[in-house]
Amino acid sequence: MTRKMLAIAGLALAASATTALVPARAADDKVSIVVNATQVFGTIDPARINDYTEYMAAVNLYDGLTTVAGDGSIIPQLAESWTVSDDNLTYTFKLKDDATFQDGSPVEASDVIYTLKRLLAINEGPSYLFSKLIDPEKLSAIYSHTVEIGLTKIYAPFLTTTPLILVVNEEAAKANSDDEWASDYIANHSIGAGPYMLASWNRGSQMVIDRYDDYHAGWERDRPIDEIRFVITNDEATVKALATKGELGMSADSQATETYEAIAAMDGYKIIETPTATALYIKMNTKLPPTDDIHVRRAIAYATDYDTIREAIYPGSPLSGPMAPAFADAYPDDLPAPEYNLEKAKEELAKSKYAGQDITLTHSYVAGLSFEEDIALLMQANLEQIGITLDVRPEPWNRITELASQPDTTPNTTQVFNGPSYPSPDSVFYVQYDSAAAGTWASMEWLQNPEIDTLIDDARTTTDVDKQNDIYKELQRKIVDLQPDVFLLVENRRYAASDCLQGYEFVPMMSWDTDFSRFTWDCSAE
Repeated sequence: MTRKMLAIAGLALAASATTALVPARAADDKVSIVVNATQVFGTIDPARINDYTEYMAAVNLYDGLTTVAGDGSIIPQLAESWTVSDDNLTYTFKLKDDATFQDGSPVEASDVIYTLKRLLAINEGPSYLFSKLIDPEKLSAIYSHTVEIGLTKIYAPFLTTTPLILVVNEEAAKANSDDEWASDYIANHSIGAGPYMLASWNRGSQMVIDRYDDYHAGWERDRPIDEIRFVITNDEATVKALATKGELGMSADSQATETYEAIAAMDGYKIIETPTATALYIKMNTKLPPTDDIHVRRAIAYATDYDTIREAIYPGSPLSGPMAPAFADAYPDDLPAPEYNLEKAKEELAKSKYAGQDITLTHSYVAGLSFEEDIALLMQANLEQIGITLDVRPEPWNRITELASQPDTTPNTTQVFNGPSYPSPDSVFYVQYDSAAAGTWASMEWLQNPEIDTLIDDARTTTDVDKQNDIYKELQRKIVDLQPDVFLLVENRRYAASDCLQGYEFVPMMSWDTDFSRFTWDCSAE
């Protein structure tokens, strides 16, 4: 057995072990923290990731060709440099010479090609960004550390998607599976070049990852985080109990205000708060009666008490349309602010084809989150005043994603957070509103509007930044006019964290702010 094979076998044994929950600590030899997540890790396969927990696993277990800085700019990661052809159809990436996978083998151009072909073949997760865009026949290894990616058409935001080309170890994949794409093995093992390796995973309750000592980006900070233990629970009493016992390193960002206040009052804890590019929507199914009627949708929007939701239930900033103002150059200043007005809601309802009928809406939200329940109950009370019955159906997250796959199973209305899965306005518009993206939790509107599709395509093929931003502004105005969503708020992200946890920085890409290689442990800093 080769050194590489022995290393892979060692990782497999580590992944099968179980680890007892221990407090966050900073012993002389190890820093271990407990991090709360409210959703299960559905997968750790980088070709299948879809939501915030899966992205959180991916950003720690795998590295991409590039990554994202706090200002949203694309910066080198496994690729140290790149060039773009004059026709914007060929991208050439020079890989770092010293980057290694977690078994010690080098990251090479052939691994990138295998990763992309695998992503396209599996056709799940981030593949929607690359299918019909990357031609498998136009992938080539120029040298062992230089890879060329050929596109079938101009796609102006392409570089912003390259953090999601999360490179897998081709040799390890093929050595451990008879399947061409090693789906069975990669579903349960990390074979990336990221800063952490999978140590154990008890689905539904806990995942443990350990620091990779020879990580190519180095560990220059004095006290890096050696071990992260993700504890899966949306029970806020459990989160507070973890903090009371000193075991909580960092909470999830979806706690109720009273939970943050309770933990902040404890010795040794702080609240990290930052504005984001993530928005909270009520997504309205435009294909299912009665929300197929624009007047019903507008009535729901007028019946929404935005101030109470933002100020009392879940603190946030105003949201006037589908995109947060974080992408300032692409944001139109003339969007009207949503208005809470029950009289206007009644007027809109009277214009609908369902006027005078008994109207009942199915309404879903993530079960177990108290603020989500509070929003749903507020909506139920307000809609009752205009003659609409809201059938409230709390669901586990995996059930919501299942319901979203077809228009006839998608609820009339669903409360959903959505933030950029890559740092571009394209991530807001394509992922949620393009017909090609329909059938996911992010696109529960089922908008499928040819005019919107054309504008999204125009923005994607326009390399002139000013013209592209003009298209984005027009898109927002037209989407607001179609009212496929209730635009509730821009999230002000909050985490309860140990005073010793340092280095947090918001990154405008889903879960990239929880790349724990960017954190340190320093109890003297507070």
